[in-house]
Formats: sequence, C-alpha cells, structure tokens
Amino acid sequence: MSVLITPDDRLYVAGHRGMAGSAICRALQRAGYGDPAQGGALLTASRTELDLLDPAAVAAWMAEHQPTVVVLAAAKVGGIGANSRYPADFLLQNLKIQTHVIETAWRSGVRRLLFLGSSCIYPKFAEQPIREETLLTGALEPTNAAYAIAKITGIQLCDALRRQHGFDAISLMPTNLYGPGDNYHPQNSHVLPALIRRFHEAAEAGAERVSCWGTGTPLREFLHVDDLGEACVFALEHWDPAAVDAPRADDGQPLTHLNVGTGVDLSIRELAEAVAAATGFRGAITWDTSQPDGTPKKQLDVSRLTALGWRARIPLAEGLASTVALFREQLLHQLVRLG
Repeated sequence: MSVLITPDDRLYVAGHRGMAGSAICRALQRAGYGDPAQGGALLTASRTELDLLDPAAVAAWMAEHQPTVVVLAAAKVGGIGANSRYPADFLLQNLKIQTHVIETAWRSGVRRLLFLGSSCIYPKFAEQPIREETLLTGALEPTNAAYAIAKITGIQLCDALRRQHGFDAISLMPTNLYGPGDNYHPQNSHVLPALIRRFHEAAEAGAERVSCWGTGTPLREFLHVDDLGEACVFALEHWDPAAVDAPRADDGQPLTHLNVGTGVDLSIRELAEAVAAATGFRGAITWDTSQPDGTPKKQLDVSRLTALGWRARIPLAEGLASTVALFREQLLHQLVRLG
C-alpha cells in the first residue's frame, strides 16, 4: 500500500479551531506531519485571518501559502433546532465555503484534498446499515435537509473534479461526533453535548427529573472525534480511489466517498441513561414527544474503510467519561476566570 502524503507536504486544515478540524490537526501532528524540520508545514488560518466566504481572499491566501494537501473541515454546523431555524444560513454558507476552498485548491495545483461530509447526506429511510451507494436514492430528513444538500454538493464537486480534471479529491462521511471541542450551547448543540450539559446541570442542581426531546427510540451511532482525526490521516495516507484494490461501488465504479464510524448504534434513551450515569444524575428521565425525533435509525456500514485497514478504537463508555470530565474542567476554568 503506497503512502500518498509525505512529511514534507504543506498541509492546510480549513476549520482547524472546530471540533473535527482540531482533532485532525492533532492526528496529523502525532503522525509526524507539518514538522518544519522535515520540510513540512501545518497551515491554519483563523476566521479573522481568512474569511472562507470570500472567494478572492481564499484565492489570495492559497497563492501566498501554497499548500500541497488540503483538508476541508470548515462548516457551519448545529443540531436539529439550529438547522430547522436557519436553513438558508446552513445552505448558503456551507455551499460558499466548500465551493471556494475546493475549486481554489484545484485551480492552485493542490495535489490532494480531503472533504469532510456528514452521515446526514443519506436518505431518511435508507436501508440499514447505510452503504455509500445509498447516496441520492431517497428523500432526506427534513430537519437538516439544507445542511445535507450542501454536503452532498461538496461530495459531488469533488467527484466531478476528479472525473473531469483528474483532481485527487476524496470525501469521508463521519457519523455523529463527540469529544474535545464540542459545542454545548443550550439551543444549537447536537444531541450528545446537549444531553451532557442538561444532565450535568440537573445533577448539580439536585433536580428530580430531566426532560429530553422526542420519544427516545431513534437509534444513533457515535464516534469520538479523535478517532475521526486518525481516520482522516489514514485516508490521506492510504486511500487512492484509482488504485486497483480500492473500494468500489456495486456497479464497479471507484468510490470517492467512504463512511467513517464504529458500526455500532444505540437508542437515544440508552444514550440519555449513559449520560445520566456519567454525570451522576440520579433523577427521572422523561420524554417530550411534541419535539421531533429526526431520522429513526442512522447506522453506517463502515466495511469499506475497515477493509482498507482502519477501525475506531475508543469505546463509547470510555469516550463519554473523558468528555464529561473535560466539559466539567472547562466549566471550572470559566468560573475561575469570572471569579
């Protein structure tokens, strides 16, 4: 298996301050990439330094810094509530970010690009576990359709540039992520960080009960973000869709997007009980069935990436315990600063 990136590459991670982007940076550094002593560089730019919504700024930045490998982890993200309230923002901003970075990377002569998508690209009622071929075979989950359509466009753009211009662009579709750098906003966060915050606050207040959205029956899969970082490095190093032994779709054509996950799911009810235990909450859990459930089941088929030689390493119980501890440590630091 040939290695497709080298220590002397100039790697640009767009979205390096986000949960996924920061994990990818950590994984790249652990693997020895971006080390100036070996002729490499790990390139990043904050939002104030580079506005990815501005195509001229993106072109100027790439011309100045000349990355050879690009990882696109920048995106406007949020949970069901945020996606439902701001669909135009999620669609427009993500389309712009993706188009500006991907097209400019191709035009600038970037050798390799990794685009980070999302498992929400697949149809709401896709056959489980979800295989890569399921893309564009059915209707999306309405609560995050705008975000999903933007991500689908990014995948299709990478694939089209590969087919028409030979641009070496690949895409990974992670399942639900959690871990360091997550967003714990009370309205705009994803399900697991929202549960962590809610149960932690309830435990601290000695509350008798916690109310959760929906019925608790939907099934979800969760991947620690550090596992995602390792998967991204592995894909950059080893996954060449043009190779004779690369994963192929049912029609025999090379796949240019692969799923990333654990391949194991659990119900939201089970997740809530696990978070309650991890945070020390001992009260009752109730379910607000007036709130949406979202997709009934979303478990990824990760056999393609597994066959290449990668699999997740962090069990949910271990990852959840460390994430709760980190969340509480961050709260303590905030209190110290405020004090």
